[in-house]
Amino acid sequence: MSLMEIEAERQSNPVDMIEFVAANNDWSFERSGEDELAMTVEGRWTDYHVSFSWMEEFEALHIACAFDVKVPDPRVNEVIKLLSCINGQVLMGHFDLWRQEDIVIFRQSLLLSGGAEPTNRQVEVLLSNALDTCEAYYQAFQFVVWSGLDANRAMEAVLFETVGEA
Repeated sequence: MSLMEIEAERQSNPVDMIEFVAANNDWSFERSGEDELAMTVEGRWTDYHVSFSWMEEFEALHIACAFDVKVPDPRVNEVIKLLSCINGQVLMGHFDLWRQEDIVIFRQSLLLSGGAEPTNRQVEVLLSNALDTCEAYYQAFQFVVWSGLDANRAMEAVLFETVGEA
């Protein structure tokens, strides 16, 4: 028997923990199915559409965080270059261009193999990381899509660190 053939009994659906954490934080959400939960979270730059999905076959809890930056065809190649630049700096998760809708999404998974259950802290950190990462790079996508900057200049603009407050 290989290690992959060993199955552990799962006590609950990991999306139940997401629902518990969302309810305890007074976040509005919609449970669109047994294995899915969606919510909209207000950010500093835009609203983020967050979806949690339990992927049983991979034993992974997946988060996708999308924002309203529709990528027009003439900017697709430059956005792909930007994705490569950003993903080289992101430690956890990654950005994708979802071609079905031509929007940018951030994706990350929490592996829960062997029957592991997510903790409320893991759920909060998963969501926090997704939102923080989207907030950090949102303007770079805006610069490339709407201002016509190239990927390198957009990255320089968002990685510019300010000192103090205005």
